[in-house]
Amino acid sequence: MAAVRDALLVAGGLGTRMLPTSASVPKEALPLVDVPALIHLAREAVAAGVQCLHIISSPRKDLTALLGDHSWLQGRRPDLDQTLLSPFSDIKVKVHIQHEPLGLGNAIETALDDVSGPFLVLLGDNILLDSHTPTNEFIPSNASKKLVENFEKNGLPCAGLLAISPHEVSNYGVVRLEGERIQEICEKPNVEDAPSNLVMCGRYLFTPDAKSLLQKYDVKSHGELQSIVLQQHWMNNDGLLGVELKGYQWYDSGKPLPWLQAQVDHALRRSDTAPAMEAWLRARLDEL
Repeated sequence: MAAVRDALLVAGGLGTRMLPTSASVPKEALPLVDVPALIHLAREAVAAGVQCLHIISSPRKDLTALLGDHSWLQGRRPDLDQTLLSPFSDIKVKVHIQHEPLGLGNAIETALDDVSGPFLVLLGDNILLDSHTPTNEFIPSNASKKLVENFEKNGLPCAGLLAISPHEVSNYGVVRLEGERIQEICEKPNVEDAPSNLVMCGRYLFTPDAKSLLQKYDVKSHGELQSIVLQQHWMNNDGLLGVELKGYQWYDSGKPLPWLQAQVDHALRRSDTAPAMEAWLRARLDEL
């Protein structure tokens, strides 16, 4: 079975819901307290064994500063984990441009000429954390590693799943599972029509046939549902598996209020920020 050596980080969205900030700062560069979203995702991919990170961007988005090596600053902050200042030094990085916002499937296609074998897909505005460590002992998420382990065991494409509150399902792609197999994907169903409260959370592992299948189920015919049609093909044939990520926090940098909530939640879970944050928050709430 081929090893998973590539990860596609989809960061081509315009970030219109984060305007005016996203007009000058890519939403992938926004920090979760003090670590940019893109660095969380890059280190997650490295932890999963990836050797090449393919960043799918848009023509007007400049990630140059974020992708640079800032290890020269280490002397000014010797307390920082070195990987946070040079997060791409141990992985090859290629940037691909999606010239029109035509959905996830089309974004993936922009990189596939440079990819061979199975590959991970990480959505750039979705951070999944199973540990909340300070910057002097940074530990990356194991979410992508879980998908790689599942693929190594079963050899089938898979998608990361998270359980959410039932009243929130209408915002997501909701799945129906039989065992590990995904039998149905319902895009943003009404609460009463949702087959479960398990939703797709921005982590996928696709098999090499994705390239030919995306050409078969082309964007012209299927639009932004192209990636869903691809996954339905797998469901109707050898199978698409669901990997439930229990115990993970899901932070979304694409919307102002959820991103503000993410800052507070993450800060309350980190050993270096939790005491002061909790004390301030309690005092502030007492004032209301």
